[in-house]
Amino acid sequence: MNVTKNDGIPLDMQQRINAHRSGVVAPSRQTGQVSGGQQVGKSTDTPAFSQILSTKLESEVRFSSHASTRLKSRNIDITPEIMGKLERAVSGAASKGAKDSLILMKDLAFIVNIPNRTVITAMDGEKLKENVFTNIDSAVIAD
Repeated sequence: MNVTKNDGIPLDMQQRINAHRSGVVAPSRQTGQVSGGQQVGKSTDTPAFSQILSTKLESEVRFSSHASTRLKSRNIDITPEIMGKLERAVSGAASKGAKDSLILMKDLAFIVNIPNRTVITAMDGEKLKENVFTNIDSAVIAD
């Protein structure tokens, strides 16, 4: 039985809309139905969007604008292989409690802020030979 208000919206639907706007209800992950007062049990086989986003952001290495500029000016191409090595190195450094690490590959070096998973700068073979690395607390050889 759908009783309608003057605006033509069924009364039960209007109540659901108002309850949702007030934060009293939450959508069910299993049925898509709305429940009042408490959140309906979540499906265990599919993670919530916020969990997926959080995991992706926590595992993905990002490049600062300075690092991006250095990559372009030094013609350094980040291949999937390099990115994979970089991500594994950052995860390893994070597991050891590192904060700012020098990550060395064959002819590349990256300074990475580990807690933020952000590459601060990048160097290629020529620049490696003439640099002194400061303000780091760890080094990872990623080959």
